[in-house]
Amino acid sequence: MAMTLRQNGFSLIELLIVISVVAIIMAIGIPGYRQYLMRANRADATAALLRISAAQERFYLQNGRYAATQQELEAAPPAGLGTGKTERDFYVLQLQPNAGGPAVGFIASATARLGKAQSDDTECWVFMVDELGQHTAFNQAGDPNNQRCWD
Repeated sequence: MAMTLRQNGFSLIELLIVISVVAIIMAIGIPGYRQYLMRANRADATAALLRISAAQERFYLQNGRYAATQQELEAAPPAGLGTGKTERDFYVLQLQPNAGGPAVGFIASATARLGKAQSDDTECWVFMVDELGQHTAFNQAGDPNNQRCWD
């Protein structure tokens, strides 16, 4: 009578194969997912700039000029309109008067905040919008990158 042993569990080779397959899948998937997150987080900057642009237009209607500083725009209504920071705090917002002064226009910018996830987004480092609604964006080297960033 032959005795057969029944094997329970996995062999070491099978376990190593599964671990290496999972490692390969993660090595391929994580960088792609990270790029996806950076593209999705750009909406934080564009939404904040469009909100500032709308607040500036309301401020202009109330005061006959654009707000010269972000603090002036963030003051309590009716003077300011409480725009605040970007929702997820990935970007630093700046507001400055146009070359002709606050009576003529403004330039609002959102720059990737250092130390946050978006600081690795070298394609779309700075977003800008002006009183005419013109959108511009620059990569980390300072080259224009409008098409890719505002889409």
